[in-house]
Amino acid sequence: MLKGQPATRESVHQLFDAVDAISVQGYDQERRVIYWNKGSELLYGYTSEEALGGKLEDLIIPESMREGVIFAHRRWVVDGIKIPASELVLRNKNGQGVNVYSSHAMFVNERNECEMYCIDIDLADVKKAQAEAALKDNWLKAVHEATPDLFLLMKENGHIVNFHAGDFEKPYVNRDGIVGSNVVHVFPEKVASRFQAHIAQSIEKDCVASFEYELELAEGTSYFEARLRHLNSHRQVVAIVRDITEQYKASELIKRQAYFDALTSLPNRFLSLDRLSQMIKDMERQKKKAAVVFLDIDDFKKVNDSLGHEVGDKLLVEAANRLSLTVRKSDQVGRLGGDEFIVLLRSLNDGYDAVHVVENLLDVFREPFRIDGRELILTTSIGVAVYPENGNTATDLLRNADTAMYQAKASGRNTFSFFTKTMNDMIVRRLEVEEQLHGALERNEFEVYYQPKFDVQSGDMIGAEALLRWHNPALGSVGPDEFIPIAEHTGLIVPLGRYVIQQALRFLVEWRSLNERSYIMAVNLSPRQFRDKELVGYVEKCLRDENVAPECLEFEITEGVLMAGQSYVDDSLNALHRLGIKLSMDDFGTGYSSLSYLRQYKFDVLKVDRSFVSGITRNREDRDLIIAAIAMAHSLGLRVVAEGVETGQQLGLLRELGCDTAQGYYFSKALPAQAMLDFQHS
Repeated sequence: MLKGQPATRESVHQLFDAVDAISVQGYDQERRVIYWNKGSELLYGYTSEEALGGKLEDLIIPESMREGVIFAHRRWVVDGIKIPASELVLRNKNGQGVNVYSSHAMFVNERNECEMYCIDIDLADVKKAQAEAALKDNWLKAVHEATPDLFLLMKENGHIVNFHAGDFEKPYVNRDGIVGSNVVHVFPEKVASRFQAHIAQSIEKDCVASFEYELELAEGTSYFEARLRHLNSHRQVVAIVRDITEQYKASELIKRQAYFDALTSLPNRFLSLDRLSQMIKDMERQKKKAAVVFLDIDDFKKVNDSLGHEVGDKLLVEAANRLSLTVRKSDQVGRLGGDEFIVLLRSLNDGYDAVHVVENLLDVFREPFRIDGRELILTTSIGVAVYPENGNTATDLLRNADTAMYQAKASGRNTFSFFTKTMNDMIVRRLEVEEQLHGALERNEFEVYYQPKFDVQSGDMIGAEALLRWHNPALGSVGPDEFIPIAEHTGLIVPLGRYVIQQALRFLVEWRSLNERSYIMAVNLSPRQFRDKELVGYVEKCLRDENVAPECLEFEITEGVLMAGQSYVDDSLNALHRLGIKLSMDDFGTGYSSLSYLRQYKFDVLKVDRSFVSGITRNREDRDLIIAAIAMAHSLGLRVVAEGVETGQQLGLLRELGCDTAQGYYFSKALPAQAMLDFQHS
């Protein structure tokens, strides 16, 4: 026990009198109140006058605790067993419970009597806060249990520290081990990367970041929305994931009803025009052409009138299926209404590219339609408008395609028409050329001409370039600029290319034996020829059959071949290089990637395009390009050929600049074989 002096006790009383936030009571060894501070008045409701002299157990001790309190006090006074501090529920003047944390101290006064002082701290606010926290916990637990959403609490780096899932099986694969894992290991890779991006967004912008994703589950594809919020004060991120499959499907159904034709499931007029507008923007950006194809089934009204609308509807469904199966993957089919359909053709090099698609569309209608045991023969009239020649808005192109369709109907139906006469004339010409091109090789209508090449420094003739010429009885002389693209498009370029290689090597043998000179023969290879798996084998066979050394053959290759980026191009070029055949990059300066191709492939020759050679004597930019090309080529160990040399002034400047080889009308135009054998450059 502590023996206190009266002065000390009075000082303590004065201290506690000044503190009303803490309740302090003093009791003698009979448990009668000898001290009652302001804090006790506020906590228990008894004034000091009311409390003084009263007993502890009568004032603030509930009846159920009285015996225990009296016993504990007696043990402390008699046996020195201290009453421990503890949390208690006492009572106030009105009999209401009071939550306190009670500590006790025992003093011995001047009369050698024990005095016990109780220091009680009001826990009402703490209990209220605890109750509110418990309520919030219970409320949050109830929300979690009543909500099928997934709740994740993560660190800023995506490390999961807590989670709850009302219906865990739907959104995720495996719930074991989530706490302690990173979000990147919980979700599939694509979904995880989006979580990472949106966690960063929520932190950076201090906002709710949300996104949608889909998962392939056992019951099919499910769709989810994730919403994330950064808790800045805790450096954590809360994520709520909700299954939105039903809403998504409902939304998709509404979209389908709004944007797709109910009968054929094709895009309706509204969506088709929207896609047409988007296609125009894409083609403008890509600098490509496109076409709008307008189809109308001929005499469809008669089918409805004679066989009924049910048969007519089935026919439209079958027509839609045929159209969809006929076009390219990049093209789009839509139904404008009634028996009118639209096809959008993207990424065309020229308007002629649309012809083959349109012809196929006509062909699919020539096959009988089998509807309810009947065979119906139908035809269609097709109008074509080309972007940008025939319009640069969706409205203009559709209107012009519609006009062209009526031109096709006026022409007898079961045909197609382009919007402008110029385009139609061009298409007719292309079709005539293509028709005559088939069989022209067998009819011996082709002949190989040769344009000589000269050493710029010595003036000696060192070889020639083989060029194909075509004379057709019906069309007359057809230039290579016209028939080569068609041959490339139809695949006829492969047998034509073989013909040129064979004829050029045979001529080379005769030419070299006649002049006893070591000439080099250059032959052009087109992109389509590289798709011929027998190309390298055929070249090797021709060299062997004609007994020509590989280094006497040179293949000129344009950038268009290399831009395809196909493995078969790389394989063929490498195989030709291994044979010892020279490789020449043709039309250098006209493409965007020529320099990278010079690094990638083993070229021997660089051939500068004629468009730059023609301007070197009057255009500084062209002259500077020639200078740079020669310097670069020589540094790479390549020879430089200038094509299109037409004047002595051009030749003189090329000689001054260090160009190796030249060809052009200044020396000679391309000559047939016999004229080439007789040719002598003066």
